[in-house]
Amino acid sequence: LFLGAAIFADVVAPYDPLQTQASSSLSQPGSLHMLGADVMGRDVYSRIIHGSRISLAVGIASTLLGGGLGVIIGLLSGYLLGWFDLVMQRLMDIMQALPLLVMALVMAAALGPSLENTIIAISIPLVPTVARVIRSNTLSIREMPFVEAARAAGMSEMRIAIRHVLPNTISPFIVLATAQLGAAILTEASLSFLGLGVPEPHPSLGRMLSESAAEYVRVAPWLVVFPGVAISLVVFGTNLLGDAVRDVLDPRQRSG
Repeated sequence: LFLGAAIFADVVAPYDPLQTQASSSLSQPGSLHMLGADVMGRDVYSRIIHGSRISLAVGIASTLLGGGLGVIIGLLSGYLLGWFDLVMQRLMDIMQALPLLVMALVMAAALGPSLENTIIAISIPLVPTVARVIRSNTLSIREMPFVEAARAAGMSEMRIAIRHVLPNTISPFIVLATAQLGAAILTEASLSFLGLGVPEPHPSLGRMLSESAAEYVRVAPWLVVFPGVAISLVVFGTNLLGDAVRDVLDPRQRSG
């Protein structure tokens, strides 16, 4: 539902999310503004729809970027072993010592608030988890009979890794990526709430909370309730998607 609304946000949203109207300042939910309006008269419903587009775009992009880097590192680390594996695993240990949000905060503070920097700041902390899972998978796959047969046939190690090992790591990667998507979206909302995420004029769900929570929560609670519910539903939906993908791709993990 949120994905469909995000794709067709320009059609679904009744107002321009950046359009201000002084006469509608802090309007309560009603026929004119379904979910009310903020202090600048901007329609909350329209801003939630466009904010969902930003949140999903950042979450998907950061998951793909961090996951892609993790796949490359995990594949090379598990297949080459030796000093490369040792160095990479120690680096992953250092990165995993910090929680996702803390590392994202450090990255966002260092890079500065922008849409591109937010994607990078969220993607980097996702790398170690993906790299560890792909490395573990690669270690088991590289000992399989079909890999030994490819070596015996004279295939180069790089070709074996790309043609035979990599395709067999796609399934666990997809499961892990969908599971991490919710965490990436929640991290984006947290960064935007703290002023380190997607800057204005982009209507981010986290920034909507940041602008309204402290000053208007008592006089206009809809400014906090509706964006907060939207964030919860987006994350809940992505978590359900992750569980569904896991059940499809890994029957041994079926929840029943």
